[in-house]
Amino acid sequence: MSSAEIAVQVFRRLESEDLRVLQVIEATMSKHKFAPKELIAKFAKLSSGEIDFRLSRLSKFRLIRIKHGPYVGFTLKYAGYDCLAINALVKAEVLQAFGKSLGVGKEADVYDALDPKEEKIAIKFHRLGRISFRQTRRKRGYTTEHIGWLLQSRLAAEKEFQALKLVSQYGVAVPKPISQNRHVIVMGMIEGAELIEYKEIPKPERVLREILWNIRKAYLEAKVIHADLSEYNIILKPDMHILIIDWPQYITRNHPNAQLLLSRDVENILRFFRRKHMLKPDLRKTLAYITQNSKITI
Repeated sequence: MSSAEIAVQVFRRLESEDLRVLQVIEATMSKHKFAPKELIAKFAKLSSGEIDFRLSRLSKFRLIRIKHGPYVGFTLKYAGYDCLAINALVKAEVLQAFGKSLGVGKEADVYDALDPKEEKIAIKFHRLGRISFRQTRRKRGYTTEHIGWLLQSRLAAEKEFQALKLVSQYGVAVPKPISQNRHVIVMGMIEGAELIEYKEIPKPERVLREILWNIRKAYLEAKVIHADLSEYNIILKPDMHILIIDWPQYITRNHPNAQLLLSRDVENILRFFRRKHMLKPDLRKTLAYITQNSKITI
């Protein structure tokens, strides 16, 4: 069971005191890897007995981790962080109820959900873990040497939400950005499946042309590059139009590696259509189409 699944299951069972303790642990983690129980009690303004009860309860819910050593300390698990973000989104009247899981990946869990108007939305939980910490820190420019894993996930969500807001202004086909809190993004509903999931695509030339048109629009108008584009993060909707998802690694056109990363994005897509759909687009001509708005033949 993923951390998001745990959080979704237990959130409705949490009481205000539980959430207060989670918030105190979150705040204390900025200075303590494991928050001392005495400090939690002080800032939560709860009695020693009440604190013991709440910490035991949160531990049973798998929302916190306990460390026994020179002192007893507590830290948030991802599920605890998930619950804090869910609580904030509910209070902000952005989120009302969860539905089914849309996908569980190495670095994110995505759910469908309902807003207070009972319209469908998508909820994405970034969850960059300790296993991938060094690799992620090396790959992504917004991380630093001593950054924590919860903060790393929040920065990924902030950067992706920033990207969605930016490119959507220029009509790039992305999920509608709605809200963001901590490591969680709320987006318009995502319907369809990743390109890799389709055994056959009707009119693959048209789909490829639409993908390239969106890459060009992001580059020429929004002045950004996805920087991690492949058949795994392009959604083909039931109407056979696309959405480009997963933007936390986006860069601007003035980035030192901009042309290299743009070329890699485009080559990833062209390779997929060559292999799966027998198309023969030329990389050099395709890059000219994207960067110089020249004509292209697929």
